[in-house]
Amino acid sequence: MRLRVTWAVVALVATCGGASAQTPASTKPKAPAAAATPSPQPAPTPAVATPPPYEPQLLRLAELMGALSYLRDLCRDGDGSAFHDRFAKLLDAEAPTPERKEALAGAFNRGFGDYELTYRVCTPSAKDTITRYLDETQKIAHFIATRYGG
Repeated sequence: MRLRVTWAVVALVATCGGASAQTPASTKPKAPAAAATPSPQPAPTPAVATPPPYEPQLLRLAELMGALSYLRDLCRDGDGSAFHDRFAKLLDAEAPTPERKEALAGAFNRGFGDYELTYRVCTPSAKDTITRYLDETQKIAHFIATRYGG
């Protein structure tokens, strides 16, 4: 904002300075100075997309989906790829900018990678985690849908 105001002031001064200076009839006009050429306009700044108000819940949902994608395959539930596919659909619907895609994909990968480091075989603890995460994903999805519509 400050840069735009500065350029606007410079343009205004340049315009007003040329209009108010009148040359007397007895004086020869001087050759145009280098400053008379218009200065290059600054490149417009790209619009920064503000994240939706449910961004923290969406990031948590992506992280849970990553964890479930890994754990469901580890415990041979056979639907780990379904969570990956659902996440891909979520990414298409909710990530219009590359920055949002990176943030959501990073959350998914973090959830997947954290459990990949922790669990090498399916354990009762992994099964409990799956149950808790399935419940939490349902609550988050329900919250976003009812609170923000969708």
